[in-house]
Formats: sequence, C-alpha cells, structure tokens
Amino acid sequence: MDIKWLEDFLSLAQTRNFSRTADDRHVTQSALSRRIRALEAWVGADLVDRSTYPLILTPAGKVFSNSASEAMRLLNDARAQLRVRGQDENLLRISAGHTLSLNFFPMWLNGIHAQAGDIHASIMPANVHDSVLSLVEGNCDLLLSYYHAELPVELDASRYAYVSLGSEVVLPVSVPNREGAPTYSLPGSKHHPIPCLTYIKASFFGRVLDRILSRSGQACYFTCAYESDMAELLKRMALTGHGLAWLPESSIVRELAEGRLVRAGGDQWSMTMDIRLYRSMDNKNTTLDRLWQHLLSR
Repeated sequence: MDIKWLEDFLSLAQTRNFSRTADDRHVTQSALSRRIRALEAWVGADLVDRSTYPLILTPAGKVFSNSASEAMRLLNDARAQLRVRGQDENLLRISAGHTLSLNFFPMWLNGIHAQAGDIHASIMPANVHDSVLSLVEGNCDLLLSYYHAELPVELDASRYAYVSLGSEVVLPVSVPNREGAPTYSLPGSKHHPIPCLTYIKASFFGRVLDRILSRSGQACYFTCAYESDMAELLKRMALTGHGLAWLPESSIVRELAEGRLVRAGGDQWSMTMDIRLYRSMDNKNTTLDRLWQHLLSR
C-alpha cells in the first residue's frame, strides 16, 4: 500500500470530485482513478460510490476515512519529530525555480542575514510543479515562486500562507547593433521575422510568454531559432547574437547596465510578476516561525 493512495483518498473525500482532486494532487484523472482502485483492492471494499454526482463515500469509505485521517496525522507527526532531531534546527529547506535560485535568492538571503540573524538555508532548484509538490509533501520548509493572477500557484489558502518579497519583470532583449539599437526588435514583419530564443511551451516561462503575446494586442512575427526550458541557456544564446529572448530582468541586470543586451520592445511586450515565499501553517519549525515573523513585520 502506497501512502500516496491514502492522501489521494482523503483529498477525494473532501472534494467529492475526481477532476478537482486530480488537479490538487498534480496527477491525471486516470492515474488518480487507478490509485483509488488500488487502495480499494488493498482494503477489500469499495470506498467510493461512483453512481452519484457529486460522489459520496460508501459506508466502508466513511469508516476508512476516519482511520486514514488518524494514520496520516500520526505518520506526519512522527516524520516531523524525526526530521527535527536529525537536522540542524537552524536549517531551512527552500524549494525554488532555477531562475530564482540563481539570481534572486542569494541577494535576498544576504539581506535576511543582515536583518534577522544567522539562518542556514538549503536551496533545492526545481521546476514549478516539483517545487509546489515538495512543499505539499513536506519535503521543504519554504517555496520561493513567481506568481501572477493569470498563472496562479494552486495552494489551499487555509493551509498555506505567503509573503511578497518583490516583483520581477520578464522583458524582450537583444544584442545591440553598432548604433546601440536592438539587432532584433519587436514586432518584426512577415517578410523579416525575428529569430526568437523561446521557451518550451509546457514550462513556466513558456506559459508566461504565451500570456505576453496574447495580451500585447499586436501581431508578432518570429521564427523559433532555439528552444529551452531554462532562462539561463536562452540568455547565453542571446548574448552571442542568436536572436531575441524574453528574460527575467534579475538575470540580466549587469548585461543591461553594460549595454551588452538592450530592450527589444515596449511595455506591451513585458509582464510583471510577484515574487512570493510560501509556507505550510502546519510546519512548527521554530526557525521558520522566527523568519516568518520578521518578514511579516517588514
């Protein structure tokens, strides 16, 4: 029996909807259905009445739900106690996207040390999906993430709190020509499309770019010259003149100041996002509480 089956079942018992639970659990609906079936096979009884909408728990499901809730509480309490004993009490495990890990986090942590004292941090770079899952499953203390109303982080507001740490602008840039103007500038034309260094569509910045293009109110003409899910790789390609790239401003502060990259489009081609730090309210780490109170007081 996989512990994830219990978590799936308890989420389903709360939402009473396979689709919503699949979204909450970051799995496909078919995968969720298979896991619930596997749990029922392990229990030896049907737990969910699928003949109604919204679905309801069977009598066996109601009994098992109480036992599963208590089992998960005991397991999580034991894990939390053992983790505290086995680690530096001053260490905070932080999950963050690669761009935030490289560019925002080091300067932010320096400021925290100066204002709130010595806090040890372990940074775990990951994509957005894995970072959120790490917080939900208790594998990190904090989640550092971008946020935009059109690209929300799906976390239960009653269980997870956040503070805003700043903002980030994603903007189009290019190497300059001899006159200092962008070599490649938006919007391009049908006869002269811009070579574009773009993101894989399934990535977070891929979705950011989709929103920028759909909101610009202007046609854009470009060809995909290179594709990646990492902004740092696109930055390197842009610096060597391979095309125009949309990059987070924090990753190109020096390059913009030195004139090695220049802005390649107006404000309609940019997007501003919030930078947020999330925590679980169930996490009782004393160092986390101290940091959180400091952040709230600012």
